[in-house]
Amino acid sequence: MAVNSQPAAGQHSSETGLRSFIRRRPLISFFVLANLMSWVGWLPYIISATGLGVVDFTFPALLGTTQILGVLPGAYLGPIFAAYIVTRVADGKEGVREWIRRMTKWRVSWVWYLGTVLGVPAAIIITAIAVTDGQAQLPSVAALVAYVPGLLFQMVTTGLAEEPGWRDFALPRMQRRFGPFGATIILGPLWGIWHLPLFLSEWGGWPDVTWMRVGEFIAFSCAFSVVVTWVFNRTGQSLPLVMLLHVSVNNFMSIPFSDMFPSVATAAHASRITLLAGLTAAIVVLIATRGRLGYRPAGEPALRN
Repeated sequence: MAVNSQPAAGQHSSETGLRSFIRRRPLISFFVLANLMSWVGWLPYIISATGLGVVDFTFPALLGTTQILGVLPGAYLGPIFAAYIVTRVADGKEGVREWIRRMTKWRVSWVWYLGTVLGVPAAIIITAIAVTDGQAQLPSVAALVAYVPGLLFQMVTTGLAEEPGWRDFALPRMQRRFGPFGATIILGPLWGIWHLPLFLSEWGGWPDVTWMRVGEFIAFSCAFSVVVTWVFNRTGQSLPLVMLLHVSVNNFMSIPFSDMFPSVATAAHASRITLLAGLTAAIVVLIATRGRLGYRPAGEPALRN
């Protein structure tokens, strides 16, 4: 009896249609996949006792937090994995090589590393001093000792999970299509919205989270994205610098901030301070660059929009 070795028509057309859509709409495909995969990955954490309490299970704590086992798996499933899938389908092996090239571009002037490591804490400290009328104190020895290891840990967790997607994959394409400022004001809220399910967990302070807190976080994502875009462009699209910039905020707020400013160490106060610092930095960058954010179209790789 003869066997038909051809794939079923429906199966073939479905596969071809999906790949075709990804090639034609890589940005939409990336954002849908990044959110879908992360949100599904975070679901167990959100419905556990560390979130909504739908199931009677508490994620084990590592290094004093449940977020390592609860948040990181979904984070790794999202932006970085979605970026790889879409790049491989839309741009092939050459596109993946270009994506990895930016991800491994460490050779940037030491001035940028120094400016990032010192500039982020300086901006937050100056803002907090202004808000608290100078009520600052030196951080503890334990906080100082933990600062650099914490920064390195954040690089391989938060930085690696997120920035290969948001900035390495999405930003170059969006800048070619919308320009640097347009790309930034679109990418900023999308980056913030990706975090939304986490506000229903320990990560976001559930059950004490408020709509004001969520709004401030998204506003910060928009403002800080201006600075991130500028650093990305001015360093020749160096992703390690962008990752360092991103995690410097997280690391400073997680470790020495509460020691230095105990009067505003609550989540609500800390959120407003980072927002104010981010807005100030964004305004300075926008004025200094006249909205160009260091963008040079001729220096960008040829990527599909």
